[in-house]
Parts: sequence; C-alpha cells; structure tokens
Amino acid sequence: MFTVAIIGRPNTGKSTLFNRLVGKKLALVNDQPGVTRDRREAEARLGDLAFKVIDTAGLEEGDRTSLPGRMRAQTEAAIDLADAIFFVFDSRAGLTSADRAFANLARRAGKPLIVIANKAESRAGAAGAVEGYDLGLGEPIAISAEHGDGFSDIYSALREVFPLEQEEAARCEESNKEIGPEVDLAKPLRVAIIGRPNAGKSTLLNRLLGEDRVLTGPEPGLTRDTISADVLWAGRAIKVYDTAGLRKRAKVTSDLEKLAVADALRAVKFAEAVILLLDATVPFEKQDLTLADLVEREGRALVIGLNKWDLIGSESAKLAEMRAEAARLLPQLKGAPVIPISAETSRGIDQLMEATFHAYEIWNKRISTAYLNRWLRDTIEQTPPPAVAGRRIKIKYIMQQRARPPYFILFGNQLASLPASYERFLINGLRQAFDLQGVPIRISKRTGDNPFTRRRER
Repeated sequence: MFTVAIIGRPNTGKSTLFNRLVGKKLALVNDQPGVTRDRREAEARLGDLAFKVIDTAGLEEGDRTSLPGRMRAQTEAAIDLADAIFFVFDSRAGLTSADRAFANLARRAGKPLIVIANKAESRAGAAGAVEGYDLGLGEPIAISAEHGDGFSDIYSALREVFPLEQEEAARCEESNKEIGPEVDLAKPLRVAIIGRPNAGKSTLLNRLLGEDRVLTGPEPGLTRDTISADVLWAGRAIKVYDTAGLRKRAKVTSDLEKLAVADALRAVKFAEAVILLLDATVPFEKQDLTLADLVEREGRALVIGLNKWDLIGSESAKLAEMRAEAARLLPQLKGAPVIPISAETSRGIDQLMEATFHAYEIWNKRISTAYLNRWLRDTIEQTPPPAVAGRRIKIKYIMQQRARPPYFILFGNQLASLPASYERFLINGLRQAFDLQGVPIRISKRTGDNPFTRRRER
C-alpha cells in the first residue's frame, strides 16, 4: 500500500493531521511538545485515495543514544518506509532554523515531498504559510488540521504523486467490499500488553516483531501512545497493543499522562487477551494486582509474564513460589498462566505466546447444557446450598448463555439469598471440572415463578 510519512519538528500538529486522515483519534494530542515518541501507522483515506499514513515524533537534534536521538531514528525509519512525505510546519510560528534543517533531511530522502503549513486558520497563520516557499520544496499547502480546512488541496497534491495502479487497486478493493467476496474473514487475535512503567512491554513488542519498532530504554514512561502492530507468530495473525506504563492513580497528575492511561485502558477493553507483564525482580506489587483486577472486570483472558527472569537465581524454586503467590493473590483468576520470560534475550517468548493462544481458547469455550447439569447435580448432592431462614435454597438448572468470557445462568428458588461463598464454590467447581483456568467466570441467578401461587390467584 502507498505509504505517507508525516514529519516535522515538535508541536506542529502532525498527530492532529494523522487523526484527521485516519478518521479516528488514534494518536494522543496535547499542547505540550514532544507528545509523540514512537511512530504510529494506520490506514487512511482522502477522497478516493486509500493509503497508509505514519505519524512520527517531532524531529530534534540529539546524540544517537539520547532519547531525542532515538526518537529521531524512529522518524528516519518512517522516512525510509514511506513513498511520499508530508513535511509539516507551524504557520503561526513561521519557519525556524530547525524547520530548515529537517527539510534538508527530507529532501535528501529523494521522495515526493509535500509541504504543509498547519494552523493557518488565523490571519497570522495564513501570512506565515507563505514562508514555506523559502524551503524550495514547492508550493506550501495552508491547512488547519484541527478544523479540517485545506484537505482538498492535500488531496490534489497527493493525487499527483499517487501511483495509478495503486489507485485502481484501492477502487477494486472498495468495490469488492460492496460485493462481499469470498475471502477469509478471520480477524487477528487482539492482544494488549500492560504493566507498570519499565516492566519491558516495548521490548517484548520489539522481540515479537523482530525489529526495533518502538522506543525502549532505561527511562520509565517512554511509551505514551498505545502502539499497535501486526505480528505473525507460529502462523497465527495477532494485533499487539503496546501500552503506556500504568502507575497508581494518585501519582497520575499531568493531563498528558491521564491521556496515556486512558489510551491504555481503552486497549484493554478492545483486546481479547491481555498479557500482564511483571518485573520478576519486584513482582506482585499492589499496582500489578490492581491491573489484574482490571482485566478480570473487563472480562478478558489473562496471561502473566514474569519479565527479566534472567536476573533471577534458583529459578525452579522461585517460579513455583511465584505461581503459588499468583494463585493466592488472584483467586478471581485462579489458574492464570504465569510464564517466566526475558524480553531482552527472547527467552520464554514462545511459551508466553502459546499460553496466550490457550487462554484465548478457554475464554471462547462453550459447554453443553447436559454436561453442566450432570456436574451441578453431583455437586449439589455432595455439598448442598445452605438453608436461609429455615428454607433450603434450591438450584434446579444451569446453562451457559455465552462465552468470551464464560457466562452461566443458574435457575432455582431463593437464589437472591445464595451466599457469595457458595457462588465462589460453584465458580471454582466450574473451573476444575471444565478446565476454565485463568479466565473470568460470570454467573447470574434467575428465580422462577411459583406455579402454586398462580393457582391460588385463580
């Protein structure tokens, strides 16, 4: 697919332009410069042109090993991948020396380059847009990404460099969607990676991809946007979401971090399986347990990855201890797999992904009503429900209403009085009997009408 990279110095409105082209608020936008650090890709459409667009970090000078230098390397990688470049500058601020330096960088790429003067909705912005001519890269296009002005001019400029064969392919693809072709509609498994800051989430994503797709480093909180990437692992298509590190709510004070946290929580809601990555040197902190509880509340399949396992001594004894600790601290997700890994060395990642696939299968499991009711009859015979106010609770029937996660309905009398302890007993029994380890289980209760009451009313 034809690819366009959006580049420019910090705070010129690149992410706002990216969101407008994609038609969704995928990239975080804030007045603070330098919000975007990793490159983000998505499919965009402008008129009848379908293409891939890459949002990049603001270009800054810096040593290659420094954070600005590593961010710049991500932007340079995006330029290499692109077929065309949108060079964005802030028309209200006018051209700066940094704009001129980075325009030269873009020029050396030898690719079609479209100069965009953003924030040109005001009189001052319109006047500043003219300065774009000084770059010697052609006529600047004055737009307002925030208000959606000037996009017809971007379309005209892009159409001049858009390959005709790809334009035809895009039309055919759109036509096929309307007809409904016989294609494999299987969607990739959506997996979110969450954890505290500096747990190694971005390093894990890079190992899954086999390339340095996102920034990593010793600095906590490097990731801000939730970055998605398509991975093919053991022949299985996966869309992996790398999220910002999640700290205690009381420590999240800046507006930018609040946006990053909201973006990460949204990724959990849209995921099907979640990898909770813990730092094996300090596992099961209170925040780790809070995140596991979040996954349970959202009803997602959970796998726990113990990262930095290469730093742990006496491994077998320690692993048994940590698995026992997980079972004790997370009874609502009893049996969730706990996999030791080292994202830095790639150790254990195969086992982590196998556990993720298996957890997803359990999350989708359906059990026949006949099997469920045989289990219920035997369970009640061995351990009947307690009596309430001298009357015994009667559970007559059970059925599974849906999966993802497994959801069961109990039918009987006085079920509103069923103690929570007995409900937990039933949930643990379902886990054991039907291999529902590690996934949330939902139970609702329905009490049937008493037929004798209806007879007396007649």
